[in-house]
Amino acid sequence: EAKSCLIDKHIVFLGDSRIRQLFYSFIKIINPQIKEEGNKHGNIPFEDKSASIKVGSVAKPHIIVAGAATWSIKIHNGSNEALTQYKINITSIAPLLEKLAKSSDVYWILQDPVYEDMLSESRKMITNEKIDAYNEAAVRILNSSSRNSKAKVKVFSVSKLIARETIMKSSDGLHLPESSRDMNAMILMNVYCNKIMKPIDGSCCQPQPPLTLIQKLAFCFFTLSIIGYFVISLIHRNNYRKNKSCTDLEIGEEKKPTINTPTVSTLEMLLHCFCKLGLIMTYFYLCDRANLFMKENKFYTHSSFFIPIVYILVLGVFYTENTKEFLPVYMHIRVLVAAYLFQTGYGHFSYFWIKGDFGVYRVCQVLFRLNFLVVVLCIVMDRPYQFYYFVPLVTVWFMIIYATLAMWPQIVQKKANGCF
Repeated sequence: EAKSCLIDKHIVFLGDSRIRQLFYSFIKIINPQIKEEGNKHGNIPFEDKSASIKVGSVAKPHIIVAGAATWSIKIHNGSNEALTQYKINITSIAPLLEKLAKSSDVYWILQDPVYEDMLSESRKMITNEKIDAYNEAAVRILNSSSRNSKAKVKVFSVSKLIARETIMKSSDGLHLPESSRDMNAMILMNVYCNKIMKPIDGSCCQPQPPLTLIQKLAFCFFTLSIIGYFVISLIHRNNYRKNKSCTDLEIGEEKKPTINTPTVSTLEMLLHCFCKLGLIMTYFYLCDRANLFMKENKFYTHSSFFIPIVYILVLGVFYTENTKEFLPVYMHIRVLVAAYLFQTGYGHFSYFWIKGDFGVYRVCQVLFRLNFLVVVLCIVMDRPYQFYYFVPLVTVWFMIIYATLAMWPQIVQKKANGCF
């Protein structure tokens, strides 16, 4: 997947030893056999010829990963003058990074915290207070002159959050443990690749997909339905009140309140149904396709899945028996799907066998009932029809059952009974 995403891409990592570690963790996703060797203070190129991936190439890169601060703090002994010079340097390169961001993905890696108690004497001046000051300066300066929201340097802050929890496991108090570096590299890969690969089961770093023309038309349709329903409903109820008050005045006496309600027209009822459907589809879209809610991690254990099933079985059959193994979850779900498929197929067969009704109305009725919600979901959620696989499955088998029984000689229950 990484090779498919990064095919024909040039990637550059710029920075100090911690960026170099991120570089190695990144390319190990592409080639796990790579070894961390080479000139630590020089260019370290990497190329995967099978996918035309180049990391550290001199050509104009598609991805730029940069970050620096700890080396400046060290060689200047943590002086305030060094911080001032750092701000000047960032200010001078910020326009260049923002210009590159118009055609490339530019990531600025914020500095990870350190474990001060473990630092060597030559690194004691690298304090978390200094690192926070340098990070604050970088965040404030970068993108300050960029007016285009799409052409901005992306500040990569997740590494700092991970380091807060894992820096205690560092070997020297400065560099992250390997597991944390690998996690940073994987998130960096997700940040760039998920918007290209668009995995259905991915939740990290995916930008909100743009609305298609069909989705926009569906949104306009449901919006107009809601507006139309409220307008017609208000007009209808206002006319009802006027007619009611005029009738009372003509009679000349006060009538007791009645429970009669204004009659609802067919158009008003239809718009009311579209309103409810539109609200349901909006809820589905916000939950599944928008980034309004956080994605929930799914934690699975055999006990939490199988104990309720066993409990229901015991209550259902009033019988218990020790069993040594259960079907895996996927196979169990397949059994349930197959059982439902058989039942719905048997139901359609029984209807045609007993009723002998092979009219177009019946076919359209079943196809509409099976597919209406799914077709609306495909339009609103921008999903392919095969994504809701069970509906195409039962639709195809319904048509097979219909064609089999409707074809000549068309044997049904009545004809079969008449033969004996």
